[in-house]
Amino acid sequence: MDRYPAVIPMIAYENGPAAMDWLSRAFGFRERARMLGENGRLSHGEMEAGDGMIMLATPSPHYHGPKHHREECEQARRWSEVPYIIDGVLVYVEDVDAHFQRAKAEGATMLSPVEEGQEGKRYRAEDLEGHRWMFMQKT
Repeated sequence: MDRYPAVIPMIAYENGPAAMDWLSRAFGFRERARMLGENGRLSHGEMEAGDGMIMLATPSPHYHGPKHHREECEQARRWSEVPYIIDGVLVYVEDVDAHFQRAKAEGATMLSPVEEGQEGKRYRAEDLEGHRWMFMQKT
């Protein structure tokens, strides 16, 4: 367990393998582990970002990601009207401007432009299934 950070977000995806591929291309995450179960579903995945990591899985064929959920549920659609991070993940990156351009080029839904704040430069985006992320460069 020494190889793991103290806190690890665990995120469900409708299509875990596709999500891992996309997260690598768009956000620059590095794949650490990929375990596939029946029908090619992701039973467990690990991806690194800097000295942090996330775990991913496809919990059941009935799971709907945030984007899909919003399409079917008015309440979920209203929750997502704001551009803020809702049940999301903050990731520190070296060059937030370059990261923004890479994510945008790969089809991330941009929730904000790169903004300057007291904590540093940041932007907010949704991934291919609607999970929300904030990427920040420390000042």
